[in-house]
Amino acid sequence: MTDDTPDSLIPYDEIVQEALRAVVGRVLGEIEQGGSELPGNHHFYITFKTGAQGVSIPPHLRERFPDEMTIVLQNKFWELEVREDGFSVGLSFNQIPAKLSVPFAAITAFVDPAVDFGLQFQASVAEMAPEEHEDAENDLIEQDDPEGDGTDDGTGDDDGSNVVTVDFGRKK
Repeated sequence: MTDDTPDSLIPYDEIVQEALRAVVGRVLGEIEQGGSELPGNHHFYITFKTGAQGVSIPPHLRERFPDEMTIVLQNKFWELEVREDGFSVGLSFNQIPAKLSVPFAAITAFVDPAVDFGLQFQASVAEMAPEEHEDAENDLIEQDDPEGDGTDDGTGDDDGSNVVTVDFGRKK
C-alpha cells in the first residue's frame, strides 16, 4: 500500500473556489438590494487581478496596478451593480471618479475587517507571482483602521480571525 493520493478526476478545488466566490456575490448583492448602504461598521476590501479576463478599469489604474489591485467599499462608492458573473462599482481615486467592472473569477481576496472575516482565493488567471504594488488609495477615510493594514485595532495581531484559505495541494 502507498501513501500517494491519486489525482482526482473531479475538480474539487475549482468547485469550492466557485462556491466561495458566490459568497462574495451574495454579500454584494444584498448590499445592492439594500440601496448600497453598508450596515453598521461593515466595509469590504476586495483584491482582484487587474489583468484577468473581463476586468474593466481605467487605463491610468491599469498602468498603476498592472497585476493586482485592492479596492475598499466603505463610504465613497456608487452605482454598485451585481451580476451573476461579477460586479461593477464607481469609486474615486485621488478625487478622480472611476467605474470598475470585476468578474468574481478575478477576485483573489475579500475581507470585512469590521467582523474579522476574510476569504482568499486561488488565482483563476495564469499563475504568476504577484508583483509589488502600491495601495489603491481610493478616497477613503479610515476611521477604524489607523495603521491601514486591514485590522480594525491597528495592532496587526492575527489571532482568532475568520479567514478561510483553501489550497488543494496534490501529493505526487
